[in-house]
Amino acid sequence: MKLYESGENYLETILMLQNRIGSVRSIDIANELGYSKPSISRAMSILRSADYIVMEKSGEIVLTETGRAIAEKIYERHLTISKFLMLTLGVDSETADEDACRIEHIISEKTFDRMREWVQKKTAHRSAKQ
Repeated sequence: MKLYESGENYLETILMLQNRIGSVRSIDIANELGYSKPSISRAMSILRSADYIVMEKSGEIVLTETGRAIAEKIYERHLTISKFLMLTLGVDSETADEDACRIEHIISEKTFDRMREWVQKKTAHRSAKQ
């Protein structure tokens, strides 16, 4: 099943919420993204049928191994692109974060790999100086 940008955003949001608050429920996702509960329910149903998440009887949403792998990949892209925009262009963190959220879904693997290498070198160089 092809995962679209919205699906990637949901998985990334679930991962970020799990890291921040632990147990994630639909209402947490709705509050985080500002979407209606019915929209979240529909999206969770699609992600569940694609085996990206499991819905526990308690209402907790848990990423499957596949769902977690996708979410971590998207989240890494988000963080790297955001850092790149701040380090190279001096973009403020809020703007970099918003732009990274859009760019992370369309950037080629080749360009992202170069961007990641650049950020890693730059941050390693800064760490060595301190």
